[in-house]
Amino acid sequence: MSQSDDRNAPLPRMEKEAALKWAKDYTEYMARLTGVELTASTAKVHFEACVGENDEVAEDGRYSLFYYVYSPAPVTEHTRVAKTLRRELSQQGYEVTSYREFKNAYTSMIFSARNKKNSYRVTADTVGSGKTEPQELSFAVRTPCMLPPGVKQQQF
Repeated sequence: MSQSDDRNAPLPRMEKEAALKWAKDYTEYMARLTGVELTASTAKVHFEACVGENDEVAEDGRYSLFYYVYSPAPVTEHTRVAKTLRRELSQQGYEVTSYREFKNAYTSMIFSARNKKNSYRVTADTVGSGKTEPQELSFAVRTPCMLPPGVKQQQF
């Protein structure tokens, strides 16, 4: 039974620091896999409360992590990056959920995938308007709802 089938199903457990380390490591892995560099100073970390289907918010410390970092890779490389991620991550247990190749500032590159085993989500996409700010490549990860180890899971 998956998390979505039973709202009281046991959540995966991980310390926030470990989740953040995984997020940093995985975005670095995606960049290495595609041959682009990351700009570490652009990294953003967002720990968010998990919100249930009926807008319930537990008070047991559960969280989801959204982490992203930019790459200065030129837009001429964005489609190649998307193709590489689609090919490689599909072979590593990820299901591609969104895919679009870069065409122009209005039809930018989008790649999203979900790990079939643990529901971690990864994305790469073109960000920036190209008019008032340069277009860059963003690598991001989002964890499923997780609980710190040793905490009793609140039931609904």
